[in-house]
Amino acid sequence: MTKLQIRAFLYQLGCFAILFISVRYLVERYTHLTGFLIPFTAFVVGTLLSPKFKAVKTNDGEKLFMKWILIKDVKEIG
Repeated sequence: MTKLQIRAFLYQLGCFAILFISVRYLVERYTHLTGFLIPFTAFVVGTLLSPKFKAVKTNDGEKLFMKWILIKDVKEIG
């Protein structure tokens, strides 16, 4: 794995973790779900809402891109 692939993985993992923990807290606090449904709901919402990061080899070298459901196009990251 290249440095950018590792960075993409860590960004994706961090974004998912933040969303998962936040949604899990909100679901547990404000809904009447119990048991296995709390983490399952947080997992589904976190998976759908977290941005996707990918390292792609281009003519200019390897670049990091991000796609998010809330943004229409693909963004290049630094």
